[in-house]
Amino acid sequence: MSLIGEVKFEFMRDLGAPALMRLGKAGKKRARRPADPHFGPPLKCAARLKQIMTRHYFLARYAPGARPVAWVTSGAPVELLRVLGYYTIYPENHGALCGAARMGSRLCEEAEKKGFSQDLCSYARIDLGHFFSGQTPAGRLPKPDLLFASNNICQTVLYWYKALAHYLKVPFILFDTPYNYGSINEADIDYMVAQAKEMIPTLEKVARREFNEDRFKEVLDLAKETSLTWGRVLATMKQKPAPMTIFDAFIHLAPVVSLRGLPVALAYYQLMLEELEQRVERGVGAVVNERKRLMWDNIAIWFKVREFAKIFAAHGMNFVAATYTNAWAETIHYLDSADTWRSLAKAYSLVILNNNLNHRLGLMENMIKDYAVDGLVVHSARSCKPYSVGQYDMRRILMERLNVPSVVIEADITDSRHYSEEQARTRLEAFFEALED
Repeated sequence: MSLIGEVKFEFMRDLGAPALMRLGKAGKKRARRPADPHFGPPLKCAARLKQIMTRHYFLARYAPGARPVAWVTSGAPVELLRVLGYYTIYPENHGALCGAARMGSRLCEEAEKKGFSQDLCSYARIDLGHFFSGQTPAGRLPKPDLLFASNNICQTVLYWYKALAHYLKVPFILFDTPYNYGSINEADIDYMVAQAKEMIPTLEKVARREFNEDRFKEVLDLAKETSLTWGRVLATMKQKPAPMTIFDAFIHLAPVVSLRGLPVALAYYQLMLEELEQRVERGVGAVVNERKRLMWDNIAIWFKVREFAKIFAAHGMNFVAATYTNAWAETIHYLDSADTWRSLAKAYSLVILNNNLNHRLGLMENMIKDYAVDGLVVHSARSCKPYSVGQYDMRRILMERLNVPSVVIEADITDSRHYSEEQARTRLEAFFEALED
């Protein structure tokens, strides 16, 4: 880390970023789109979310030389990095941003030109395509000093980050989580604890700082409270009418993914929760005349979020639950600052995609009951094999057990080339008819 880099970073943090925020507020004076009559009032906290994420990506440009920079997968134990002051960038979050900005297919093609298969995860292709082309809606991403991944979400991240490490010539650390076929065993926990502790010397060397156990406990407590608060945010949708939609949650998920373990993320969800609880008290729904309540399975179709929100709201239908958004709240109760290393292993190895399908089926069944869900929408994502495997069987079982109508939409998380508007429309029309019977 350099003195010049530190001075530049602090200048941009204290003066540059606030100036950018003021410019953003001034830009709001432009004419807005007319309000959609099918939606309730928009969330006021959304303006704060935009400020936080804009500031995060803006400051990232000035982090090199002032902070150690790490690119991190969404399921990796980032708390270890927070202790050492790493500035973290999440390629999956950036991939979702590119998908929402309708840049996904273009960046995927850049990776495919270099020989990467079209069947590879589109988050990975976007990330590699960004590396090859430099294109991004975020301005510019900083080069990492370290790559940090966990295969608890999929095996693709291992090879994806290996490719990045090859191109970027930086260290790569993998937190390997044994798949949970039944109940987690002590040998697996011991294995993960040993791994985590073995990472520390490399993390210290890159950061040029020493790992502090007391600081580790503080970070764990902060990360846990942030994710628990996010869980409370999601739980407000158990109310009728629900004060927000899952399409809102897809967007507001960003801080718990990218900024978990930092005070700004906790403060944001406390603000969001307060607003949602006020809406519940006043009976303010996210969808006007909420008649049917739905659940979404799998990652969002980022390039269709706005359109899907409108289509379902026009039918008086609101998505109130999703397995994806729930993932950052489901296992966080395992974190315990009194048992730092073992609790970390449990929390990160028992996430939905590293757990058996019976667990996932039970989770979905409970969510359908808890959120009073009337129908299920299953996104079969072409490039996310771990999330899509078994969906057809689980859908069939849930329909038999709970008599819940369902529909499968075949698409991709960010690559619009694998989405058929006509096919989706036909399936949704049949689904809407089934819900009305």
